[in-house]
Amino acid sequence: FVMSTGGPAFPCDYKGSTRSDASGMTLLDYFAAKAMQAMVSTPTYEGGGWHQDDIAEQAYRMAKAMLRARQRS
Repeated sequence: FVMSTGGPAFPCDYKGSTRSDASGMTLLDYFAAKAMQAMVSTPTYEGGGWHQDDIAEQAYRMAKAMLRARQRS
């Protein structure tokens, strides 16, 4: 789990919690959200040059690259 997602982005200790989502979003999701935010703020996006599915896929590709770079450093 941690290798492919980077683990929790903002870990907190929910003592006694049985919820599967208690650790919140993953670092992969956080990185993808940041990448997507940058992509949709570009002038080419505003002009309609990007499809939403393409942006989502690109954001996760960037996030995975960020995790790989993080592991190497």
